[in-house]
Amino acid sequence: MAKRYELPDAAWELIADLVSPAQKMGRPRSDDRLMLNGIFWVLCSGAAWRDLLERFGPWSTVYQRFRDWRDDGTFEQVLERLHVRLNQEGLIDLDTWMIDSTAVKATRAASGAGKKGGLKNR
Repeated sequence: MAKRYELPDAAWELIADLVSPAQKMGRPRSDDRLMLNGIFWVLCSGAAWRDLLERFGPWSTVYQRFRDWRDDGTFEQVLERLHVRLNQEGLIDLDTWMIDSTAVKATRAASGAGKKGGLKNR
């Protein structure tokens, strides 16, 4: 059984080939599953990278793996695979599928207009 914020075996099997490619040469990599679990722990707990639990290994290694996967598109590939899988299983209602957005209220001055009762723009 997976601990809190950790990937269960079934989920790991689904994405293992994306996250942990076969290595042909060089120094052996730290365990990719352990690194991913460390990333989840930091992102879900809200802790700083330097506060990462020792069981996940050095924080700098986990952070570097996070940056590598973010920059090379690995996380996007994982999300795409999960989206396709959920769609095949009928667990996504495509009529309500949407991207969340945030609305930010801007003042009139933000668009270049003068403040109410303030000096006039010249």
